Amino acid sequence: MIAIMDIHIAPAGMADFHQVLTDHPRYWGERDLRSLHLAALVQEFGSTCLMARAEDGIRGYIFGFVTPDGTGYVHLIATRDDARGTGLGRRLYTAFAEAAERLGAQRLKAITSTENTGSIAFHRSLGFDVKIVDDYNGPGQAMVVFHRDLPLNVSWP
Repeated sequence: MIAIMDIHIAPAGMADFHQVLTDHPRYWGERDLRSLHLAALVQEFGSTCLMARAEDGIRGYIFGFVTPDGTGYVHLIATRDDARGTGLGRRLYTAFAEAAERLGAQRLKAITSTENTGSIAFHRSLGFDVKIVDDYNGPGQAMVVFHRDLPLNVSWP
């Protein structure tokens, strides 16, 4: 296993975007979330769409952007199956928060499904407030909404 320090985090390019789609099961298992991977995010918000690279390829990524009201919105975050539990998710979030702050963000936001207990626990560990919002994605489609102020002062192993 590659140590977390042997990973370089940098803005994503379109080749990276296509690679994570090709390797989708390594990041998402049986869940097919390819439709949430939007090329426009990488094309238009490159400084807040980040890849964690190691010698053996992309170990994780985070796609997001900063809204006009100063919110750093995280659309997707994923770590490859062999990088889970290493602190890489925290490191990606820290890199995103720093990039978002440079663009004027004052807070962070993310969402997930109510069934995604792993994501809920992860965001709580980062100090996010957690709220279930009924009808967030339409009638009968509640989502968990995460909020927290910046700066994001977290550590990783």
